Amino acid sequence: MEVTKIDPAAMGRLAKALAFICGPDHATTLALKAAAESGSESDARKARALFLKLKPGDRQAAMTMLGD
Repeated sequence: MEVTKIDPAAMGRLAKALAFICGPDHATTLALKAAAESGSESDARKARALFLKLKPGDRQAAMTMLGD
């Protein structure tokens, strides 16, 4: 199964949305911020895994904020 790559700028925007929803010190927010800054594939995988572990409502709210 092929994993879609997310560009660092999108991860940065997602980190900002999650900082508003979950808080700036939340593990997922910090992982997304680190992945956006480093651009590392391993950081991106870690951030993606943490994002998928969020409550569905939090994930949906963050994605909705990106759409605006």
